[in-house]
Amino acid sequence: MSNGTAVLAYSGGLDTSVCIKWLIEEKGLDVVALIGDVGQKRQDLEFVRQKALDTGAIESVVVDMRDEFVEEYLTKALFANALYENKYPLVSALSRPVIVKHLVAAAHRFNARYIAHGCTGKGNDQVRFEVGVRSLDPDIELIAPVREWDLLTRDIEIEWAQSHGIPVPVTKDSPYSIDDNLWGRAIECGVIEDPWIEPPSDVFELTADPQDAPDEPLYVTIGFSAGVPCSLDGTALSFREVIERMNGLAGAHGYGRIDMVENRLVGVKSHEIYETPGALSLIQAHKALEELTLERDLLRYKLQIEQDWASCVYDAKWFSPLKEAFDAFLASTQEAVTGEVRIKLYKGSCTVAGRKSDYALYDFTLATYGEQDSFDRDAAAGFIELYGLPYAVWARQQRRL
Repeated sequence: MSNGTAVLAYSGGLDTSVCIKWLIEEKGLDVVALIGDVGQKRQDLEFVRQKALDTGAIESVVVDMRDEFVEEYLTKALFANALYENKYPLVSALSRPVIVKHLVAAAHRFNARYIAHGCTGKGNDQVRFEVGVRSLDPDIELIAPVREWDLLTRDIEIEWAQSHGIPVPVTKDSPYSIDDNLWGRAIECGVIEDPWIEPPSDVFELTADPQDAPDEPLYVTIGFSAGVPCSLDGTALSFREVIERMNGLAGAHGYGRIDMVENRLVGVKSHEIYETPGALSLIQAHKALEELTLERDLLRYKLQIEQDWASCVYDAKWFSPLKEAFDAFLASTQEAVTGEVRIKLYKGSCTVAGRKSDYALYDFTLATYGEQDSFDRDAAAGFIELYGLPYAVWARQQRRL
């Protein structure tokens, strides 16, 4: 007799493949596998769905979350120019909340008492899944099989899977853990656990080796409407289409590789490799347009909010009141972020080659040193006198003392 139903966040990878059997054998649970389609390219999701059934799940569901992921999650990330520790555009951290939302919905639909995930006991995602679920329905109980079982290493886990007839996409010779979606790829484990080792070429799929990239640069003009990408080279596209095309264009020119030692939420440092050609090129262009259209104090304050927003999302606080307040502020800054940015892709680099907007605060007649100069230089002396007055008063007082 079943002890109830668990909805499992299922990817078809090593950990979640083992989880199905473990939940059945160790907990006596019926398992519903939920596969979230967030744009991962490496998988045949129908194959993954069937694999869950073959492994013992009573139901296996693929949910297409791609448009929702773009419109409700990646749009907010772009508004925030979100880069955790000024490098990482939150590939995995951004997909977890949308998956959590559908896990909770599936738990309600199947009358499931439990939600399970295959995250390890020292990763960030265990926190994101569990805090996210509790933020949406604190009455659902959570199970983290990988934290409970005795399979302490990936090699032992691979052996356990093979002994139970579970096909897994990794081997002892190629034990990479990969997570990908529309925003990019995250690669860890294997030889790259040593931060002294240069990542081998076989970890990369989205980006060409920069030295093998085309010898001629590629110029791309990205159009924005209220902060959201809406065109490439004058052709109107959805934000999702822009991401997909920029992943291809920027990746072909070797742009978008990140090699970093990252500070995980749980307190350990981890050597991580990311491929994010579309995300990084769009953030670069978005920043350039904001520089042109946002007032100085607003732009400076927004930089602080961007860092706090990225940390909030990385630290599993997507559904927090603070992050929602940040979203409201950031959305209000995007009204004038409309225009075009031209970028240059060349041998692993992405540089801004031009920007224009009807909302530009750049005034040529004020900025130029040519004949059209309209700046009132006579006002500068008085401005400097008043601007420096507090420091002059302080200096006189210090000299007197």
